[in-house]
Amino acid sequence: MRRQSWHSFLPENQRRRPVFSPGLAWRPSRCGSSAAEAPATKVEDNSFLQWFLLLIPVTAFGLGTWQVQRRKWKLKLIAELESRVMAEPVPLPADLIELKSLEYRPVRVRGHFDHSKELYMMPRTIVDPAREAREAGRLSSSVQSGAHVITPFHCTDLGVTILVNRGFVPRKKVNPDTRQKGQIEGDVELVGIVRLAETRKPFVPENNPERNHWHYRDLEAMAKFTGTDPIFIDADFKSTVPGGPVGGQTRVTLRNEHMQYIVTWYGLCAATSYLWAKKFLRGTRGM
Repeated sequence: MRRQSWHSFLPENQRRRPVFSPGLAWRPSRCGSSAAEAPATKVEDNSFLQWFLLLIPVTAFGLGTWQVQRRKWKLKLIAELESRVMAEPVPLPADLIELKSLEYRPVRVRGHFDHSKELYMMPRTIVDPAREAREAGRLSSSVQSGAHVITPFHCTDLGVTILVNRGFVPRKKVNPDTRQKGQIEGDVELVGIVRLAETRKPFVPENNPERNHWHYRDLEAMAKFTGTDPIFIDADFKSTVPGGPVGGQTRVTLRNEHMQYIVTWYGLCAATSYLWAKKFLRGTRGM
């Protein structure tokens, strides 16, 4: 027996008929189309993210390789400076242009000091390679603070007056009255390392000529203050006299932290490469 719809039991005028508005048109549903577009969009997003994140290990590898080249350059520069310092002394040239090519080269001069115009570069610590080797790695150090004594030196052969860094004195002996025995009189011959002017580094105070406190080598200002030529040498250790400044205060070591940077960048490259492969290559192994 065929089942009849409940609409058949209703009177004719109460049966519900579909109502169509004359201004509305039927449109097919787009649910199927949207569902098909979603996976394609997701694949495109994953592909972009995959290649974008690959830039991290690639960039880290490039920076690590760049630091390898920088380290080679720095080691070569340090070796060159050390060879310059150990070279045989040459007479001090009178030409300032020629002098610019002799930085870190030892030169020989003869003349006398003018102790009345001493300058003091401070604060400074004594350069002592043996002590530094003993205390390497220690948290505390026994090094004392003091100053470098910069004294005008009239070269009798050239007829010019230069600036000589005689060396280190502790803070309690900065006053020349406390080291009268070290104030050399008369003509002497000494060997020194040529040094050029340096620019003020960040966080280094400005020089204070009024107080005679100098924090970096501003040769033009120093020469103007003392009435000398803008020529500067560091006296070698042999110039040390009892009661006077300790010579040989030229520090030729350069900052070389490139190996740390190499380990950092290559380590970051290895870690991010592993994470990238685990994320994006895991699903392709079974294909």
